[in-house]
Amino acid sequence: MRRRIWLTGASSGIGLALAEELLKAGHQVALTARNIEPLEALDLRYPRQVLLAPGDITDLEQVTAIGERIAQVWGALDTAILNAGTCEYIDASRFDALMVERVVRTNLIATSYCIQEALILLRLGQRPHLVGVASSVAFLPLTRSEAYGASKAGVRYLFRSLRIDLAREGIDVTLVSPGFVDTPLTAKNDFAMPMRWSAPKAALHIAERLHKSRRPLDISFPLPLILTLKLVALLPERLQLALGKRMVRAPGQTGDAQ
Repeated sequence: MRRRIWLTGASSGIGLALAEELLKAGHQVALTARNIEPLEALDLRYPRQVLLAPGDITDLEQVTAIGERIAQVWGALDTAILNAGTCEYIDASRFDALMVERVVRTNLIATSYCIQEALILLRLGQRPHLVGVASSVAFLPLTRSEAYGASKAGVRYLFRSLRIDLAREGIDVTLVSPGFVDTPLTAKNDFAMPMRWSAPKAALHIAERLHKSRRPLDISFPLPLILTLKLVALLPERLQLALGKRMVRAPGQTGDAQ
């Protein structure tokens, strides 16, 4: 069944690969990102399926305009996949509150802007489905991940709560929690990324599960990493702290680039 889908963060990484999967499956996809060139390339390849909806989702006025554009062209949405996000790492010796604000604004506040507009259109759609992309980092506190982890933990709580409140309206909510995936963001990481997946592999994994008749509550991968994080999160707090301290770098130390 062809669906009308809004996908944010569609210009690179998981978003771009997921756009490919959805378009290959025959769906209509409204593509949002600040960088319009990759979106236009997809539009050339899938001219009757793509709706160009570029913009900066940290700007509420632009998000509202995107929602209005989708409404004018399609009238409704069947699925919203809110994937856009960013990552920066904290140096606790020089704590930067403005950096925390940037990351939270992009990952959590901007996502809430998109939810506001998406719900208006999903209520008019067929078997509406709201999908949010969080992160496996939300399962366990990790060194230098204070800003990113806090923002993604916020996304996780937001979507899990919405799942309860939207159930009576028949709007399904799925939360995606990837592990390490090869993207332009993770390419900047200077530490080992265990069990890393390619963006196309991650996108295929997500798309296959979103297409199931019984929609998943959560899509988390890779399973060994997710199980490890969840098991460690069950340990006593002081043991978690001891394990976490072993991962902390000495001042000036860099990790092994992967």
